[in-house]
Amino acid sequence: MSNIENCVIIGSGPAGWSAAIYAARANLRPLLFEGAMTEENRVNGRYPMGQLAQTTEVENYAGFPSGKLKEFLDSAIGDDRKYMLPPIEEHAHAVTGPELMELMRRQATNFGTRVITDDVVSVDFSGKPLKLNTGENGTFETHTVILATGASANYLGLPSEEKFKNKGVSACAVCDGALPRFRNKPLVVVGGGDSAVEEATYLSKYASKVYLILRRGEMRASKIMQDRALGNPKIELVKFSVVDEVLGNAEDMRVGVTAVRTKHVETGATTELEAAGMFLAIGHTPNTKFLGGQVENRENGYVKWTIPARTHTSVEGVFAAGDVADDYYRQAITSAGTGCMAALDAERYLASAGVH
Repeated sequence: MSNIENCVIIGSGPAGWSAAIYAARANLRPLLFEGAMTEENRVNGRYPMGQLAQTTEVENYAGFPSGKLKEFLDSAIGDDRKYMLPPIEEHAHAVTGPELMELMRRQATNFGTRVITDDVVSVDFSGKPLKLNTGENGTFETHTVILATGASANYLGLPSEEKFKNKGVSACAVCDGALPRFRNKPLVVVGGGDSAVEEATYLSKYASKVYLILRRGEMRASKIMQDRALGNPKIELVKFSVVDEVLGNAEDMRVGVTAVRTKHVETGATTELEAAGMFLAIGHTPNTKFLGGQVENRENGYVKWTIPARTHTSVEGVFAAGDVADDYYRQAITSAGTGCMAALDAERYLASAGVH
């Protein structure tokens, strides 16, 4: 029995680290798998530290205003982890994503969270204890599991798109839209559903103009969302078009994206749209493949919470936090909140089972 873990957390984004902090403070001695540092994980948005580690400034996470962040970061993050960070500058705007994630990681490990840099590649939830198979470290047994593997934003797959990620290409308008690089400049949003219209509407607060790229001649969004887009003087529909290439200077971070070239799906004609950024709104894919269908999902593939306002899944002892279950808010701060909830749910489950 001594080899059975109390709580294993899979994932190292805001949900995972928040769950680890709460679980560690409850003396559960959590073990967290932060993911493997492989090229496959990087390309598919599953690199350690979650999506937030791939962003620049994070202006909307409470508690990290601009100011003397440099001095704080120098003292709070150990030298052994500073190689993970971008150059620490004056932080004129906000803490960066990698910095915030390193601070969360340090807080979790300070309380005794054990971290393994490896992937959980498959699970066996058919009995107790729960079994987790990893890529390089063998099999682990545990009484509870917190799934915090997030969701990967869907991209177009263009080489130029990959080159400009975090240099003007983003999949989260709420995360990045208010950054100075996008203010009072034309922007592009790709997608025709409700999410795309929401992104375009949000960006219109800051941009001089928002081009909404539609493969078809009309939006797929709900009627109310279509009316919102059509009634916004800053939003211009670009119909029957797809993105052909992202243009700009990827070597100079201050320049980044300068234009987006589109191609008409019927005529093949190309058009260059001046733009400081391109935002993808073509959906997310929750990172659940490794579960092998053993946890119930909703129709859209996200893990189903089986009890209202709780993080319980269809498997007893398995809880889900963050974007792997949340397809609505998808914000760092809400992910952190559900990470806290999952840890509390796991602790109470263990107490009721007489395990801890």
